[in-house]
Amino acid sequence: MIHPTAIVHRGAQLDPSVRVGPYAVIDEHVSVGANCVVGPHVHLTGHTSIGEGNRFHTGCVIGDAPQDLKYQDEPTRLIVGANNVFREHFTVHRSSKIEEATVIGSENFLMAHAHVAHNCRVGDHVILANGALLGGHVSVADRVFISGNCLVHQFVRIGTLALMQGGSAISKDLPPFTIARGGNGICGLNVVGLRRAGFGTEERLELKKLYHVLFRSGQNMHNAMAVAELRFTSDVARAMLEFVASSKRGVCTHVADAHGEAD
Repeated sequence: MIHPTAIVHRGAQLDPSVRVGPYAVIDEHVSVGANCVVGPHVHLTGHTSIGEGNRFHTGCVIGDAPQDLKYQDEPTRLIVGANNVFREHFTVHRSSKIEEATVIGSENFLMAHAHVAHNCRVGDHVILANGALLGGHVSVADRVFISGNCLVHQFVRIGTLALMQGGSAISKDLPPFTIARGGNGICGLNVVGLRRAGFGTEERLELKKLYHVLFRSGQNMHNAMAVAELRFTSDVARAMLEFVASSKRGVCTHVADAHGEAD
């Protein structure tokens, strides 16, 4: 199951079912769970724990040192869940602090040349398209879709079922269920994602009304939140309200479409 040209450190822990392709390198402090496939020229390094059923395509680098000038070669960690797909030349770095870990959940599809930086936390069922970049300490909730060549500034949070349009860039928090456009803009709700996730008509309608109060009413966010917290009480509404209330960076704001009209 291990190609003769692969280099696997005797201290690495591989389940007997793991397959390792040509010229792959697996370093000492790596553990790899059952039924993983490590493709050609993949490098698994650092104190990295990998769950079962993951597939690493050609040229991935998983668990290398963080790109952080403060990092002093401490034995920091990367934790990977189960059943993720890592496409060609995807990179993810271990954390920069002993007390934290970089974490990638399960059932994610992480496409070619995308990058997840140190201390990020990526949830489950996330899609990270080609060339998307997450800065350090970014938090990505479940079922987020980040399109190609998107940029996410360090310490930003992205809420559940949010979507980033291709080429968009954010340095503020992206609320759950919304769509990012351009620079720190949002242009409505991720209706398709909400439907696919099983949200009913009433829930989607309430989110639409809440979105209008928070982002299109013309009020400042403090006043809009005060109104919304009295008016909206469902679980889905509370999820968005709590996300906005807990933001330290501020949240993205509504933008008009290309024709100058609001979506």
